[in-house]
Amino acid sequence: MKLSAFGEKFAGQTGASSLMDDLGNALNDNPDMLFMGGGNPSRIPAMEALFAERLAAMAQDPHQTFGALGVYKSPQGDSRFLDALAEMLSNTCGWPISRHNLAISNGSQSAFFVLFNLFAGRMPDGSQRHIQLPMAPEYLGYADSGLSGDFFHSNRPTIELLDGALFKYHVDFEALSLSEHTAALCVSRPTNPTGNVISDAELAKLDALARAANVPLIIDNAYGTPFPNILFTEATPLWNPNTILLLSLSKLGLPGARTGIVVAREEVIKAFSNANAVLNLASGNIGPALVQPWVESGELISLCERYVRPHYQQKVNEALAVCRSALAGTPARIHKPEGALFLWLWFPELPISSDELYRRLKARGVLVVSGHHFFPGLSAQWQHQHECIRVNYGQDADTVARGFAIIGDEVKRAYSHG
Repeated sequence: MKLSAFGEKFAGQTGASSLMDDLGNALNDNPDMLFMGGGNPSRIPAMEALFAERLAAMAQDPHQTFGALGVYKSPQGDSRFLDALAEMLSNTCGWPISRHNLAISNGSQSAFFVLFNLFAGRMPDGSQRHIQLPMAPEYLGYADSGLSGDFFHSNRPTIELLDGALFKYHVDFEALSLSEHTAALCVSRPTNPTGNVISDAELAKLDALARAANVPLIIDNAYGTPFPNILFTEATPLWNPNTILLLSLSKLGLPGARTGIVVAREEVIKAFSNANAVLNLASGNIGPALVQPWVESGELISLCERYVRPHYQQKVNEALAVCRSALAGTPARIHKPEGALFLWLWFPELPISSDELYRRLKARGVLVVSGHHFFPGLSAQWQHQHECIRVNYGQDADTVARGFAIIGDEVKRAYSHG
């Protein structure tokens, strides 16, 4: 089979595809695997009950059923949903937006693919532009989405050591610079994999840098405010005409609905919608239809406050206690968990690589993700890349406790024997 350059890149093994294959194969081969590696959200009974009630109501109404399943909507998304969402965001955040500032995608991942390649890559004059990540680690799903080489540039963060075996990354603004080859800045908030939340002041600095360079600031808000609001620190939502904000329904408990939301100025939304028409014809209807009443009433945000954030706040507190106990006596540090679904563990001067630790844990029935996947765009290797792992704490308490016990035992073995 002779493939194009595109085919060789995307039909071959990428970081995202190899990870997903590995996760799926591991679970199929070992149904007792302690699954602490993926990004699947927790099951929240109160939210699941609401989803079931809403689906039942939709099924009883032929008009709603047909609207959700039987028609294509605009490549931008259903206008009624977009109007309701614009009103909710305007009322909640004070943003002067309308439906013309919003578009629906089949999940945030596909939205990032379109947006990144709209701005970066090979330009009409033959030059090359890149996406600048203010710091790494960053979301691994970005890494293979560019259609050309040299697509991402990133910087090492500064590291602040905190009490309680914690640490925190910060943007190194002294090292961060934009050039004529920078197409956009992009940051996730909270960050997958680390749970880091860059401060309002840091975000304002990034916004100012982007404006000065006349490039957009793209904010990945899959876990952030105003929804699903999986945040354990204060953070103010930001949007302005130079910002492209990505929201998602996945972490409400709806990853299977594959619904992403783009908030941007009108010309960006028009370009995105045109590209979406080519790639998808239209986006899926089921996610927007399911949450439509809660968006119209504004209740979506209060549901996150009532059920989603408290659930994860309890989970992270429990996970921190278990993790600290399991790793006691080792040099391990935990990134201060300020949001998202993960604990990011750093093992300074670990005698083995994080990838080898991942393999040893997998052999013992615990699935995590090696940290080396989360450093796209760094120009030079950094030992820190190979000393970290990402652990999803969203499973039930027994799974989390058993998983961390094995992680702690394996880390102690590695420090003792290599």
